[in-house]
Amino acid sequence: MAGSEKEFTQLINQHQGLIHKVCLMYEMDRDARSDLFQEIVLQLWKSFHTFRGEAKITTWMYRIALNTAISGLRKRKKLVPTDGLEDRHFNISENNDDISEENFAKLQFAIQQLNEVDRGLIMMALDEIPYEEIAEVIGITQNNVRVRMNRIREKLKKLMV
Repeated sequence: MAGSEKEFTQLINQHQGLIHKVCLMYEMDRDARSDLFQEIVLQLWKSFHTFRGEAKITTWMYRIALNTAISGLRKRKKLVPTDGLEDRHFNISENNDDISEENFAKLQFAIQQLNEVDRGLIMMALDEIPYEEIAEVIGITQNNVRVRMNRIREKLKKLMV
């Protein structure tokens, strides 16, 4: 057991960036991101003994992280929302000449408007995860990933106008 604890700790340390990306994609609030990070690590630990090595370790981690984030999001959607856009803080540059930062902020906002599964798809695509691996994580065909990615890109273009 001690060996697996050490192996798990090394795994989390090595791939914590992946978990942080998922948390950033699904939670706007710093405390909520921290809670989600802890919940994902807990779920990874609970499932660690079941990892058979049939997929890449990052594929397995993405699957658990996304499922944990999406499940939490769906549970909260059942609650009555109490915050509006005015409560959110966006990283928009004060300098009008800094177009790239403004576009990045628009992209972040547009991604937050996508449904939870589409957010996961675009996050992995932005991480340059191959469609084959995305399909494995989400549980759909590679062709379906391509179709959905095209639709997501179109949605993002419309949302960023």
